[in-house]
Amino acid sequence: MNIGRNILKTWQLYVLFLPPLIYILLFKYVPMFGAVIAFKDFSVMKGMLGSDWVGFKHFLRFFNSYEFWRLLRNTLSISFYTLLASFPFPILLALGLHYVQNQRFKKTVQMVTYAPYFISIVVLVGLMLQFLDPRTGAINIFMGWLGVEPINFMGQSSMFQSIYVWSHVWQNVGFACIIFLATLTGIDPALHEAAVIDGANKVQRIRHIDLPGIMPIAVILLILNTGQIMETGFEKILLMQNALNMQASEVIDTYVYKVGLVSQAMNFSYATAIGLFKSVIGFILLIIVNQTAKKLKQESLW
Repeated sequence: MNIGRNILKTWQLYVLFLPPLIYILLFKYVPMFGAVIAFKDFSVMKGMLGSDWVGFKHFLRFFNSYEFWRLLRNTLSISFYTLLASFPFPILLALGLHYVQNQRFKKTVQMVTYAPYFISIVVLVGLMLQFLDPRTGAINIFMGWLGVEPINFMGQSSMFQSIYVWSHVWQNVGFACIIFLATLTGIDPALHEAAVIDGANKVQRIRHIDLPGIMPIAVILLILNTGQIMETGFEKILLMQNALNMQASEVIDTYVYKVGLVSQAMNFSYATAIGLFKSVIGFILLIIVNQTAKKLKQESLW
C-alpha cells in the first residue's frame, strides 16, 4: 500500500524512468533470446525454435579453424594496445587543463581536443586515407621533401595497429578527459590551500591530492574498458582493411560480419556462436578485474 502511495506521489519520476527502461528491455534483453541459434543449425524456414539442436558444434568449429588464433591474437593485441595507449592521456590532459590559469587558452585547447570526437568514423578514415596516400598524401609529400621514399602506410600490416590506435587516441582523448575534469573540480579546494601553505608545489599537489582524488573514477573506467576488451570497433577496422593489411587487421568483429552476412552461405548460427564466445570472454574479464579491484581495496562496480 505504501509503495503504491509513493508511486502516486512521484509518478512524474516513474514516467521519466519508463522510456529508458522500455529501451533497455526491447533492445538489450529481448535480443538475448536470439543467442539460442548459436546452439542450433538455424534455418529461416524452421525458425529459431524449430531449427535442429547441435549443441557446441559451431563453437568447436571456430576453435578448430585455422583462423581462430589469428583472429584472437589480432583482437586482443589491438584492444590491449588501445587500452594502454588511450587510458593515461585523458588524465594527463585533464590535469594540465585543470592548472591552466588563462581561461581563453584553456577553452581553446578544450575545443580543439573535443572537436575530433564529433567526426564520423567514415570521415575520419577518409581523411586518414588521404593523408597517408603513398602518392598524393600530405605525409608522403612532406617526407619526399626530406628525401625519404614514399611509404604505403595502409598497405603494411606492421603499421596497421599503430595507425588504428593513435588515430583513436587523437579522436577520443579530448572527450574522455571531461569526466576527469569534472572529478578534479569536485576535489575540496581546502586540501590545495593547506598544501600550498605547507609549501607543496604543483607536482606534489598532483601526486598527493589530484591523483588520489580521481583514482576511484579511473579504476571504474578501467574496469568498464576491460570488460569491452573484445570490442575493437567494427566499422573503423572494416573501413581501414585492404588485401595488403588483412593479416593484421582481421578481428573477430569483422570476421563475424563476413561469415554471417557477406558470405553466400550466410551462416547465422556460426556467426552467433563466435559473437557469443566474444561476449562470454568479455564478461569473464569484467568479473576478474572487478574482483581484483575489490581485493586491492579500490572502487568496484559491485
